[in-house]
Amino acid sequence: MTEKTPTPPNRQDPHLDPADDTDEPAFDWMKPAGAGTGAGATGATPAGNTSPGAGKEQPAASAGTPARATGGSQADAPRPGAPRPGASQPGVPRTGTSPAAAAPQAGSRADRKAAEAAVEPAAEPQGRGTHFREPLPTSALQVRPPQDEVERRNAERELANNTKPVLPRVMQVLLAVFYPLILLVLAVRAVTSPLFLWVEYNRPGFPGDGYGFSTDDRMTYGSYAVDYLSNWSGPRYLGELVNRSGDALFQEGEVSHMADVKLVILSAFAGGALLLLLSIIAIIYLRRRSTGGVRRGLFAGSIVTIVIIVGLGTLAVLGWQQFFTEFHRIFFANGTWTFALDDTLIRLFPGQFWVDAGIVIGALVLIASVATLVLTWPTRKRRGIAKDAVAKDADAKDAAATDATSKDGADGAAAHPDAQAGRGRGNSAAR
Repeated sequence: MTEKTPTPPNRQDPHLDPADDTDEPAFDWMKPAGAGTGAGATGATPAGNTSPGAGKEQPAASAGTPARATGGSQADAPRPGAPRPGASQPGVPRTGTSPAAAAPQAGSRADRKAAEAAVEPAAEPQGRGTHFREPLPTSALQVRPPQDEVERRNAERELANNTKPVLPRVMQVLLAVFYPLILLVLAVRAVTSPLFLWVEYNRPGFPGDGYGFSTDDRMTYGSYAVDYLSNWSGPRYLGELVNRSGDALFQEGEVSHMADVKLVILSAFAGGALLLLLSIIAIIYLRRRSTGGVRRGLFAGSIVTIVIIVGLGTLAVLGWQQFFTEFHRIFFANGTWTFALDDTLIRLFPGQFWVDAGIVIGALVLIASVATLVLTWPTRKRRGIAKDAVAKDADAKDAAATDATSKDGADGAAAHPDAQAGRGRGNSAAR
């Protein structure tokens, strides 16, 4: 038998049914629809045909021509070596693929992708590169909070904007507290000077010494005592002084008391210098960070100073001796500051000297505080209120008053027809 030998008419076709070989994926397109394959093959068996011989050859309708159960003729069967329908060829895209073959397996990655794509909004186009996007953690920020929460946040924000910083206020308070103390220390320093001694000893009416000191003697010995209070010398500075007769000028008790006075004076001067430095720092800070802060601090300090001086002056006038005694008890131990009338300290610094010293200290502090009060008085110009702003405020007030008057007139005019109508109804009822 050669290739040119004619084919016998009763030759049986080779068995090409792949139903029994389910492991061969290349023949999926030939599987009948009832076997789970798609209907893409030509002449597929109807879905209702479930007979066992659905995939077997059946006798032909006409004698002499065998036919396949799938409804295809012999000419439809693929020839050996011919390309299979649906098989991929080099350079030719695969077409006619069965939908059942392309269907994703249950639980596969494609299933999950399809489910994610189905959840997306319908308005968004479903393309090849579309992926399901989960809500971001910050998506809740796009939701507007309730109106009460919005109002509360706005109120807190406005309160924070209107609240003034705390540090400038603290600096103003410190400046107001330090100011009277600094003035008091400066006044004490002015009194403990040779100039005040010279003025005091040479003023008319100052009592003289009944034990023989002249004005020159007082000025000389008193200058030693005042210098000792402000220098760094020890008690020997006064203890080794002698009078004209060669005797010790100051007794041991007097030298001890002057040492105590020196300690108090130097401590006051050191404290005043520290407060002055802190006040300068506060002034520099307030000038940079708070407009008008220096003025307000000095204004409050001057008021405090005036109140203190007036109160202490009233106590001194009502009972000077009691005031002088209580003052010494605060700073010195009892028995260390009382002396006889013939002791040098009493002869150099009699009672009138301390009265005059108190008056001078109070007067200096009062004058300085009053001058500060006048210079820092909160006028419109110092508060930064311009005349134009004042005029605008006045115009706004006038406009508000005019609007109120117009509104009252309109209300009265609106109520007038009602009153007339009421009176008309009353007259009709009377008739």
